[in-house]
Amino acid sequence: MSSTLIYLALALGGGALGFLTNWFVESRKVVKTTQRAEQIIKGAKKEAADIVRDGQLESKDIILKARNEFEREVREAKKDLAQTERRLQQRQSQLDKKMEQVDQRDKEFQKKEQDLKRQADKAQDAVARYESLLQDEIKKLESIALMTRDEAKAEIKERLLEQARNETGLLMKKIEDEATAEAGRKAQKIIGLAIQRCAADSVAESCVSVVALSGDEMKGRIIGREGRNIKAIEQATGVDLIIDDTPEAVILSSFDPIKREVARLSLERLVTDGRIHPARIEDVVNKVRKDVDKTIQEAGEKAVLEVGCDAVHPEIIRLLGRLKYRTSYSQNVLTHSVEVAFLCGMMASELGLDPKVARRAGLLHDIGKAVTHEVEGPHAAIGADFARRYNEKPLIINAIASHHEDVDAESVTATLVAAADSLSASRPGARIEMLEAYVKRLEQLEGIANSFKGVDKTFVMQAGREIRVSVLPDHISDGATYLLAKDIAKKIESEMAYPGEIKVTVIRETRVTETAK
Repeated sequence: MSSTLIYLALALGGGALGFLTNWFVESRKVVKTTQRAEQIIKGAKKEAADIVRDGQLESKDIILKARNEFEREVREAKKDLAQTERRLQQRQSQLDKKMEQVDQRDKEFQKKEQDLKRQADKAQDAVARYESLLQDEIKKLESIALMTRDEAKAEIKERLLEQARNETGLLMKKIEDEATAEAGRKAQKIIGLAIQRCAADSVAESCVSVVALSGDEMKGRIIGREGRNIKAIEQATGVDLIIDDTPEAVILSSFDPIKREVARLSLERLVTDGRIHPARIEDVVNKVRKDVDKTIQEAGEKAVLEVGCDAVHPEIIRLLGRLKYRTSYSQNVLTHSVEVAFLCGMMASELGLDPKVARRAGLLHDIGKAVTHEVEGPHAAIGADFARRYNEKPLIINAIASHHEDVDAESVTATLVAAADSLSASRPGARIEMLEAYVKRLEQLEGIANSFKGVDKTFVMQAGREIRVSVLPDHISDGATYLLAKDIAKKIESEMAYPGEIKVTVIRETRVTETAK
């Protein structure tokens, strides 16, 4: 018990001693911290005082410098102000001088204006006097000339118009002659080269509708008992046989040249063989029809190969072959088409165009004639429809459709096709024209020329290729002859259809006769 108390007392004493020790140490630290803080405060106060002192000195320097700068700027401003004031005074004096000059000029202008007004009044008075004199003179002239002023103006106007018309006609003739001469030289060169390089028959082979017989007794065998043989032939071929008084000949009549050719060949074979009866007739006609179809195919292929066309549809080849048996004014249409193709190709080469396209368009331009007996309409439109159906190029289709000017030409190739078609059809010996149509065309040419006022006589020359028109010199002047020729040519173009060209020549002749007594 006593030891426990001792230990307890010792523990309490040790704790008190530790507490006192800690308290002493902490007190010493507080004293030192307080002393250090007082030293820091003293240093800060001293430093703040130094800073305040330095700031006061620096602010005094800045104020002094600002004051000096302000005084300097004030001096410079006063100097500039003085200079500006001197310049303003100079400008004021100059403005005063200019105002004096303006006032002086204003006075001069007012004086000139008064002078001009007086002169204008004098001029107006003079104009009034002139008008009065002019009216008096006009009345005198009207009384002397026996016509009014308006009538005189109308006559002068008419004379001026006539003079202008004559001068315009002469000028137009000069310009057109120069252009025509240049174009003519180039066209003659191109067409001449094309014609020189194209060798074609003068008259092509035409389809024949007459079968020669060895004797008149053969006509009876062709007719047969009760006409059975001739009926069988007509039924098998679709062609009418005309057996008349023509010696040793039978005439075949049909609008279809293919059927007529089949009938001709069949009849020739029957006559040569001698066996003529309905069964034999049918057999021979079938064989001949196959041979003709083969000939048509070969003719079309030959034409395509000769012209040099590629990838032509078989149906178009067949149509070309059918043209072998088609004629126009005794000109074989297939031969004509090949000739047109070569002419187109040659002219296209001279013009720098594609000759293959031109030859193809020329070869196909008349394919519509192969089916004109089966399809209604103009052959140009029919041919264009067939070309479109078999996927020809639009350029080829337009060339076919426009070669007779039924539609407008859309390319130079189409124009070449029309030109080559006219060349091939109108060259000497190419076609045979019926006498009645020929005479009618000549009469129509004369009627067109004679329909114009001032025409005296008309002469048609060179088989209708040229007309010469003689005019009355009192009615037509030299300048008006050119306009008359153009009007006649335009009327011929609008009212007539003809191959090639027609030259119009107007002749004005003045004759003066005097008698010596």
